[in-house]
Amino acid sequence: MMKVLIVEDEIMAQKSLTRLLMQNFSDMSIVGYTDSIKNTVSWLRTEGNSADIIFMDVELSDGVCFEIFRQVEVKAKVIMTTAYDSYALKAFEAGSVDYLLKPVESAALKRAVARCRMSGGQIDVEALLKAVGGESKKEYKERYIVRFNDRIVPLETSNIAYIYSEEKNNYLVTFDEQRYIIDSSLDLVIDEFNPEQFFRVSRSCIVSLKAIVSIIKQAGSRLRIVARPEPDFEMTVSRSRVDDFLKWLER
Repeated sequence: MMKVLIVEDEIMAQKSLTRLLMQNFSDMSIVGYTDSIKNTVSWLRTEGNSADIIFMDVELSDGVCFEIFRQVEVKAKVIMTTAYDSYALKAFEAGSVDYLLKPVESAALKRAVARCRMSGGQIDVEALLKAVGGESKKEYKERYIVRFNDRIVPLETSNIAYIYSEEKNNYLVTFDEQRYIIDSSLDLVIDEFNPEQFFRVSRSCIVSLKAIVSIIKQAGSRLRIVARPEPDFEMTVSRSRVDDFLKWLER
């Protein structure tokens, strides 16, 4: 018997999906219903609870369901249900077995379940969170702490113009033209800063969107950035990052 968990906050949609499952699949048993991120996480964490398939509504009473995957390991195969095509596409690209657009129809349900039976893997959580972007609710630093001699200086990230590496040191430059040596690697910094505001243009430089004055094309498809405050080094975009950089500028 295939165990099913239904995650749905609308009673009518919950009842409709239950009816369709019972009418079309004699080998399914509904083992639980949840209506929120909180209740779903609690159900999945409860010893003895398990499901083979989860029908998961995207928009729940306390937020978007993608947050569930951040809080608990989901071992079941997942079929997303949603009224919005944009959510459906993200879920499908991320490795959800299938998606169902509301109102759910029998033919679509049968297709999704058939695909579920043939699928051998679980949802790719890393790909899911990457695909949904902002829906993952990742929090980025609004302040950054630097140590300057015997002082600790809190900086607003909105006041950071760029960060770069030079001669084994990492430097942070603010819009009011202060420069600090920082301990963090550029790998760590770019992960902590909002990607809509900061871009790593090369292995040795991260720049704020607000710091960019203009872009100059150079030979070999490279780009040079004119930034303010003016850097004391040539700020260029690596060839491998040019396309992503231009897309970032257009957001």
